[in-house]
Amino acid sequence: MTPRYLSLLLAALFLPAAHADDIFQRVLVDGSRLNQLGVADSANAGSVTQKQLDARTSYRPGELLEAVPGLIVSQHSGEGKANQFYLRGFNLDHGTDLRTTVDEMPVNQRSHGHGQGWTDLNFLIPELAMRLDYKKGPYSAAQGDFSSAGAASVIYANRLTQGIASVGIGQNGFRRALLADSFDAGDGSLLYALEAQHSDGPFTQPDRYRKLNGVLRYSEGYANNGYNVTAMAYDASWNATDQIPLRAVQDGTLGRFDAIDTSDGGKAQRYSLSGAWRQTTDDVSSRVSAYVIANRLALFSNFTYAMEDPGNGDQFAQPDRRVTAGLDASHTWHRHTDRGSSDTTIGLQLQNDNIHNGLYNTRQRQIVSSTRQDHIVESSIGVYGENSTRWSRWLRTVAGLRADAYRFDVRSDRAANSGEASDHLLSPSLSVIAGPWRDTEAYINIGNGFHSNDARGTTITVDPKTGEAADKVTPLVRSRGLELGLRSAAIAGLQTSLSLYRLDFDSELLFIGDAGATEAGRPSRRYGIEFSSYYKAASWLSLDLDLAYARARSRGSDPAGDYIPGAIEGVAQLAMTVTPSGPWSGSLRLRYFGPRPLIEDNSVRSAASVGLNGRIAYQVDKTLRVELEGYNLANRRDSAIDYYYASRLPGEAQPVDDIHFHPVESRSLRLTLVKNF
Repeated sequence: MTPRYLSLLLAALFLPAAHADDIFQRVLVDGSRLNQLGVADSANAGSVTQKQLDARTSYRPGELLEAVPGLIVSQHSGEGKANQFYLRGFNLDHGTDLRTTVDEMPVNQRSHGHGQGWTDLNFLIPELAMRLDYKKGPYSAAQGDFSSAGAASVIYANRLTQGIASVGIGQNGFRRALLADSFDAGDGSLLYALEAQHSDGPFTQPDRYRKLNGVLRYSEGYANNGYNVTAMAYDASWNATDQIPLRAVQDGTLGRFDAIDTSDGGKAQRYSLSGAWRQTTDDVSSRVSAYVIANRLALFSNFTYAMEDPGNGDQFAQPDRRVTAGLDASHTWHRHTDRGSSDTTIGLQLQNDNIHNGLYNTRQRQIVSSTRQDHIVESSIGVYGENSTRWSRWLRTVAGLRADAYRFDVRSDRAANSGEASDHLLSPSLSVIAGPWRDTEAYINIGNGFHSNDARGTTITVDPKTGEAADKVTPLVRSRGLELGLRSAAIAGLQTSLSLYRLDFDSELLFIGDAGATEAGRPSRRYGIEFSSYYKAASWLSLDLDLAYARARSRGSDPAGDYIPGAIEGVAQLAMTVTPSGPWSGSLRLRYFGPRPLIEDNSVRSAASVGLNGRIAYQVDKTLRVELEGYNLANRRDSAIDYYYASRLPGEAQPVDDIHFHPVESRSLRLTLVKNF
């Protein structure tokens, strides 16, 4: 980090809030990606600034995470449903192995009705995001469950430098309004944000996605010496056009944007109250954050149409309601010597989930029969210690040890599937960083991580759908990572990083929410290479290039094959951002989502998907801006996601194995008027 940036960041930490916000805004405007030399513990860790986040064209809030190099965010259902995530050779489903937090609150939901680690980011308000921090791999003691592939943290601002009044309209029934501001209140400041949105999408059966969203935050003090208390509320409802079979589109029975079961969809609510406190001196620093989150979801899906029940159809409901409470605290000792420095951190993380969920067969959102219903209490404690030491000008290390203990208590409607389970494990990690020499650093990272499995899988003995015996799963599944990396800013204006990694999992065990049972996968291994660069070609022009490739295989012999269905292989993003001194600015982003195996023997593969999004903005005056955003500008007829499985359409005599896909939304434009005050 250059002395100029260091001085600005230090000032932002210790000056009063109003001045700190002004200075931090200057930091964010001056650069797109902060230089991580001397700061990052690996080549794949980074921070994405507010300016870069603002320049992105995101069709939905969850796509803000695509600012993480190599990460793909997709959707296979209605807009209110959690996104599908892909990273480092994983089809992460709705969030497993990608730990996501917003304002220090976990977004991943454990033992969820639809999928382990369910990550619904639709409550996110991008205009409040001050920064996005990310890490990849199990190399940080502070990151626990779900973080083996990566971790992304969205940080909200305590104070806005200007109020925001925004109104947007667009094709496919898109309408959005946002009002946000902060003002002095007592000894601190009060921030508020209100958002309303409606969208239909290009589908024959409109999404009719309706969202109401709000944030209220009171804060006092400085960035690293103060506290905040935040309340959030989110409410949404939608229709869903789930994935459809390719055969029906090819024979003309269905159009690309048609639905088979027009009653699919859902409702979601999220309410939270959280607080964070920080204190920093020359010798020590402490932080504590606590939260209570209430989530409720009603989800109706039909992926096989009329295969299980030709009379009523195969729609099923997966209701989930829960209250999640937690605490995250750490204390760090700073020690300075003539040769270097050392920081030692101890941390404590507590979380408890009180969950009620179920699986029901439905028709037109009305219950026909019950597969299972459960009351789950899942509790965990994580403690960790981490030491970061700079031994000399060119050598530093980060060594950590984490211990986690979990307890699962399941009360099912079937006594045979009720019970208690527990598990614990230790996760050591070590990073060695050499440099910088000529603004270049080298990294060696090794570490263990894990993900938890659905609590219902830890106590199951009878498959609730078939009545046959079922095997219990290991509660906590260990991962092991190894990585070599390089980061350089040797060329003026150019920041690059390169990493080679291997990641092993003891088992790809998971709970199949759509069936109410467990599925045990074999151990797996992933190799990968990632390259990322940011080039400030001129004061008004910046270029981003991210490339990633992964090889994912199951270990052990199996006649079915060793490919992992849905595992991502190749990813690329190329972006150009133009910010001349005049009123015009713009950006253009090309995204490549490579083909993937859809079956274990690799005989069926998805096609690649290519997207081109763009944005043009005109600054009318100091407080008024007009933006035009375009999505899928090439109007490609690609898939947002592909699966391969058996389904039966009404009128078909037998189930048919086929590719099922959700189309990328057709080309659309959105016009937004932003007034600052």
